[in-house]
Amino acid sequence: MDDEFGVAEVLEAMLEDEGYRVITAINGKQGMARLAEDVPDLVMLDYMMPVMNGADMLAAMQSDPAFAKVPVVMMSSLDEATIREACKGYAIFLRKPFRMASVLEALMRVSV
Repeated sequence: MDDEFGVAEVLEAMLEDEGYRVITAINGKQGMARLAEDVPDLVMLDYMMPVMNGADMLAAMQSDPAFAKVPVVMMSSLDEATIREACKGYAIFLRKPFRMASVLEALMRVSV
């Protein structure tokens, strides 16, 4: 889930080229609705989103047994220490802007 359409589109295209099935959402509320339709193997979550931010979506996922075990890659232009203060439980942090190789490495680390 990412509110920046350019980032989401690039990630979607790159990950689909690597063989992943990708579902996107423009905010956390829409992301939670998409999760309810089809539980994913992994969520790439932007920390700063409108309607429901990444920290709130992560908390909502963790409070729902259907999504609590889904690994989350948290993304932000903020430093990880700042993000860590606001939310816990993500598997990996990616600082924006990031290289696509970093995304693929993160996916391998969470064994998707």
